[in-house]
Amino acid sequence: MRVLIVAFYFPPAGGGGVQRTLKFCKFLPEHGVEVHVLTPYDPKWFARDEHLLEAIPATTTVHRCRFLGPRSASRADALEGRSGLGRLATEARFVYQRALIPDKATPWLATAVPAGIGVVRTHDIDVVMSTSPPSSTHLVAEAIATATRRPFVADFRDSWLDNPHRRYDKAGVRAKRAVESRMAASVGRRATALTAATGSIAQEIGHLHSDAAHKTTVIENGADFDDFEQLCYRPNDRFTIVHAGSFFGRRSPRPFLQALAGLLNRRSDLEGLVLARFIGELRGEDRTFADSLGIDGAWREEGFLPYSESLRAQRAADALLLLIPHAGGRGDTVLSGKVFEYVAARRPMLAAVPPNGAAANLIRSVGAGSVVDSDDVVAISAALEQMVDGWQNGGLADVEQPDEVRNRLSRAGRAGELAAVLRRVAR
Repeated sequence: MRVLIVAFYFPPAGGGGVQRTLKFCKFLPEHGVEVHVLTPYDPKWFARDEHLLEAIPATTTVHRCRFLGPRSASRADALEGRSGLGRLATEARFVYQRALIPDKATPWLATAVPAGIGVVRTHDIDVVMSTSPPSSTHLVAEAIATATRRPFVADFRDSWLDNPHRRYDKAGVRAKRAVESRMAASVGRRATALTAATGSIAQEIGHLHSDAAHKTTVIENGADFDDFEQLCYRPNDRFTIVHAGSFFGRRSPRPFLQALAGLLNRRSDLEGLVLARFIGELRGEDRTFADSLGIDGAWREEGFLPYSESLRAQRAADALLLLIPHAGGRGDTVLSGKVFEYVAARRPMLAAVPPNGAAANLIRSVGAGSVVDSDDVVAISAALEQMVDGWQNGGLADVEQPDEVRNRLSRAGRAGELAAVLRRVAR
């Protein structure tokens, strides 16, 4: 059977969200599914990883079309250093971007829908599938499936209407959400099946339309343990803890940075012996905050790195840092691909996360590290100190997982679950 996956973020776009789609491309053929992908030439995404083009399997056929929408950027970073007409023009660009519903990728419908219809008819596609974010990919796939009378599967990597990084206390955000809810209801009604990366996202999907709940399947993110097989760990000269991923929305490095400063203030013997590496972008205000703590030399922002280099940094770390905010209770539901990636890297985790949330439960269940409340600076500092002491006194061992856990969390297994959904809707 043949599936067309509509994915806005796909190599050479980089970042964690690309991996779910890319791993489906890798493993679906093992289950008899021929994969076609519809994606932009350039999604105008801040993260670009040319090396990931080499990871696209030869069995995947990629179809690209133009995207005429705006480029993604942080408003604060884009405005930095600008004044006069240049600042007004930048502000106008962000007003336009915020006005797009459901998201900044919406203009892609103009080119993606006709291109996708052509792909379905030319290659005799059996199922049209979309994966979000951005949510507008579901509108693209819905239109293609309707025009070609094909079954439609919508895959949700993140929440659509209860995004943990949105400020729903703002009137403009609530108004936009009201419009999006009608779009989401249309997707929930039209989709033959829906899949979700977490149980909480599946719960939300169940409310999109009256018959959405019974046709929703949870297919969690997973780990490709093979990605780490050739990578090695050797203890570093300084205790090195690595955070992979950029900061946006409610995500913040500040509680950890405060915890790090607290540790160095009470333990002068650790000066010069601790380093926090941030593999990803910090916001300008977070850099300013870090500078104000007087811990220069104990943290380093390295910006976006190609996926292969990010994996190498994770495997080479003495410990891994996971930060998930409470975000008014919505952080409980976050179980990103990074959590599984960290498990596959086998280095112990310091997880500053909602203590009763999905990420905390997974980490405890496989014994992958220490879990502390993401708002508790004192507890984060104590957990960090315990790790540093362990590193000094004999080192921190790899966290090995038994075959049962590796199989349960594998990307290959997740692809098998998706293949079952695709075969069911194709029938």
